[in-house]
Order: sequence, then C-alpha cells, then structure tokens
Amino acid sequence: MADPLLFNPRTYDPEHFDPETRRLLRATVDWFESRGKRRLIEDYRTRAWLADFLSFAAREGLFATFLTPASENGGRQDARWDTARIAALNEILGFYGLDYWYAWQVTILGLGPVWQSGNAAARARAAELLSQGEVFAFGLSEKAHGADIYSTDMLLEPDGEGGFRANGSKYYIGNGNAAGLVSVFGRRTDVEGADGYVFFAADSRHPAYHVVKNVVDSSKYVSEFRLEDYPVGPRDVLHTGRAAFDAALNTVNIGKFNLCTASVGICEHAMYEAVTHARNRILYGRPVTAFPHVRRALTDAYVRLAGMKLFSDRAADYFRSAGPDDRRYLLFNPMTKMKVTTEGEKVVDLMWDVIAAKGFEKDTYFAQAAVEIRSLPKLEGTVHVNLALILKFMRNHLLDPAAYEPVPTRLDAADDAFLFRQGPARGLGSVRFHDWRPAFDAYAHLPNIGRFREQADALCEFVATGAPDEEQSRDLDLLLAVGRLFALVVHGQLILEQAGLTGLDEDVLDELFAVLVRDFSAHAVELHGKDSATPRQQAWALDAVRRPVADDARSARVWERVEALSGAYEMAP
Repeated sequence: MADPLLFNPRTYDPEHFDPETRRLLRATVDWFESRGKRRLIEDYRTRAWLADFLSFAAREGLFATFLTPASENGGRQDARWDTARIAALNEILGFYGLDYWYAWQVTILGLGPVWQSGNAAARARAAELLSQGEVFAFGLSEKAHGADIYSTDMLLEPDGEGGFRANGSKYYIGNGNAAGLVSVFGRRTDVEGADGYVFFAADSRHPAYHVVKNVVDSSKYVSEFRLEDYPVGPRDVLHTGRAAFDAALNTVNIGKFNLCTASVGICEHAMYEAVTHARNRILYGRPVTAFPHVRRALTDAYVRLAGMKLFSDRAADYFRSAGPDDRRYLLFNPMTKMKVTTEGEKVVDLMWDVIAAKGFEKDTYFAQAAVEIRSLPKLEGTVHVNLALILKFMRNHLLDPAAYEPVPTRLDAADDAFLFRQGPARGLGSVRFHDWRPAFDAYAHLPNIGRFREQADALCEFVATGAPDEEQSRDLDLLLAVGRLFALVVHGQLILEQAGLTGLDEDVLDELFAVLVRDFSAHAVELHGKDSATPRQQAWALDAVRRPVADDARSARVWERVEALSGAYEMAP
C-alpha cells in the first residue's frame, strides 16, 4: 500500500487539480517512467543537454500552460500562474532529476521581470515564445560581483536614437545557451544611482550575444555569456530605475519558493531506494533494518521529510493568498528556501549513513541525489543570506501578532496575479503575522509538541528581555544562531497548521517533534558557545535545552510506515 505522505509514480493521481493540470502532471510522470532509470542515469552521467525533455514539454504545452499568467493567455483557460500546480511539478522534476527542474526553474526566473513589466509588447512576445516551447533565462549574476546588483558591470550606452548598446557579461546564468528570451539586468552609463538601472530582454540567438561556456560540469547549462554592442530598443526595455531593482528582488521572491518542493522530490526518490536496499541487505544474518541505530536514522529521515512536505504545502497557501495587506509570504518564502532545503540535506545524510557504499554506485538514483541535494541550499541566496532575512521578522512574529482571517488550503484553479505586482521590495519590518500559538495549542496533548512549545515560549522571553544589543547586532555569527532557533518555531507552526488541515497521523507528528526538540536544544547549545554571548544569554541557552519524550510504542508504529516503503516503488529499468 502506498504511503499517502509520499509521491509514488505508481499510484500518483492528482485528482485535486483540474483535468488539464491532472493530465499534464501525469503525462510528465509517464514520460520519465517510459524513459527508464538506465537512460535517466546515463544522461546525467554524460551531461547530455535536455533536448528530449524540452521537446516533450513543448509538445505538451507544459511550460506555456503552467507559466503563462491568465492576463497573457490569449483565451486559453487552462493557462495561468498557479503556485499549487507549479509546486507539484517541482516535486516531480526533483524526483527524477534536478537537471530537468533547473531548466524549468530558470525559465520561471527569466519570466519574472517580464510578467512584472508594463511593456505589453514584451509580455506578448514572451507568451508567444512560451507557446512555441522556448525556455527563458535570468541574467542577473556576474562573475566579479555575484548577485550584488548594486555593482553591475552590464553597461547600456545611449545610441542617440532612443535605444542603447549593451556591453558586459553575466555569469552563472541557467539556460543561457538556448533561451528565447533572457531578462538582463544592467545600468545606463549616462545616469547615476538607482535611476540608471535597466532590465531588458535579450535573445541568445542574436549575433551580438556570445555564449562563453557552461561554467559547471552538468547537463544543466549554467552559462557565462557576453554582450558586445547588443542593440536594446524600446520594445526590449522591461523596467527602468528603482522598478528594475524591485523586479530583480521580487523575481527572486517568486523563484526561491520552488527550491523546497524540488528538495522534497529528491528526498522521496532517494528514500525509496535507501529503505529498499537496507531492508533487503543481510548483515550478520539479519536485515540491516533490524539494527536499532538504522531504524532510528531512517525514522528520523522519514519524519524530517514529512515535515519538509507539510511546511512547503502550507507555505504555498500563504503565497497564493498574499496581497498588499498580507505579506506573510515574505517570511515563509525564505523559510522554504533555507529551512526546507537544509532539512533535505539532513534527510539524505541520514539515509546515506545507512546505505553507505551503495550510495556511490553509478546505477542508483541516490548517487546523484547525494550531490544534487547540496545545491539547493546554495541557490537563490545562501542559507546565511536567507537566515539574515528571516531575522527581520522575528520580533513581530513572536511577540506582536495581528488579526487575520484563517488562510484555507489553496488548491483552486486561480491565477496568482499578485506575485507580479508585489510593489517596492522594502518595508519588511512592518510585516505582521497571525498568532503562532493556536497551532501548537491544537496539539498540546502530544508530549513532544508540548516540550517544543516550552522552548518556543522561552525564545519569546529571550527576544523580549535578552535579545542581542546594538553591539551584538553587528555580530552576524551570533545573530544567525538566534535565527536558527526562530526558524524552528516557524517551521513547527506551519507543520502543525498543515497537519490539522490534512489529519496527519499523530504518531508521525509527535515523532517529528521529538526530532525538532533535539534540534532546538542543539542550536541553543551552539548559541551558548558563541564568543559574544553574554552570561545571561549563555544561561538562557542552557535553560532552553530539553530532552524529547521517548515512546517506544509510538516509534515502532512510525517505523512500520518506514519499513513498508521497501519495494513500494522502483523506477522502470
């Protein structure tokens, strides 16, 4: 029997979506399954470009249907920007290989500045390119500056005829070898400061566009490209001035959400392989899964994966329900990018410790999962950058809740239009949140949720009475330790909200929170050891350490769910 928490291609039927979405998701699964595991792994090992997959996507209208906002769909009622089904496709593509997901992800990033633009001709051009099966790219990062958009060296010089000539290079640009449209960030040579920023559309096939190389050894084409006197006319200009700066940050807001569900997909496929191998591997006359430390590792991996999925699904509801007066997504979004992806690393590491050398074998999906899971915490801003962003919301979230109507599960066939009119990328300190406590109160009868709640309440006391002072606030190392504690509270909150909406098995939930209690304690000890932690903060940190509530019967019941994954899915040869 398939586990209802995990994606399983054998039983997958996304009946909660409309018929066309359901057809396209199932068609994507079937395309990969018919291709087979041997071909999938061989393409990964030989770094083959994704031409076959992109041909399939073009033939089915996959990207055009999922990535064209309703305002630009030309009457195709199935075409819309729907975060719920985008998340579902992220999970599927991650499940089969991150290279496929990456081509899709950077297309999303490339479209961000276009769909936010007031340039109707550029939007129509993008919609037409999507309908033709083209991919897109996001030309932001540079070799010398990374994503420091204040320091861009892509220069646009006025040509005297109302346009510009663009010169400069971009680095680490996915799909830069094949994109029908590349959204490129630069600055004018004749205007100083933020007023000089420009986002413009370029075509990778133009003779003034030069692909230098693929900067990674992968099927992903992560390009360095150079523009030499590239002509930029009015029809190519997407944004100017501060609006170009905002479009860059708001596009990353849209794109970084996709990393969480890709991580989930990777972990799910790897888990089927790992549990099946461990269950059927005999050591000293017993299955590997008979050893208590193996059961603990695989159980922890399973419940962490469940938490990843629950958090991501609930965060999508806030993303879809966002508006000018509800910007809670600005916290939950970097949480999906930072917390969920680092949880994915832990899940894979726990399984790898069990299957050991098997995880290196070239005929396994696990071998590529162990590599690819590392990349997601490092894309769309590092873990540290996103932790620093999360900290901006800590006081309001923990101590100053506001009244909001409950956000429902959002699986409706709606267009998420607000994502392309987010407005200025500032004012994060004014974002308010609903009270996090009721989510915990609903499960107060579960011992480890009660134990974790004690730690969360202690963090509120810390923020109110012992938070870093002005001098300590310049110590990012200390602040990041505090940020990890706060992130755990937010992680737990949305997990509990989703558990309540889906009727999650309480054994799984309490087992998961046993893990989160240990995590909170570990981060508290880390804070205790920071050089600049005051004696008061050190004492608080040790007082916040808790031991999870053990329950052998509960753990055994969760283990039965894990063990049942053995043989539940194996990709067709």
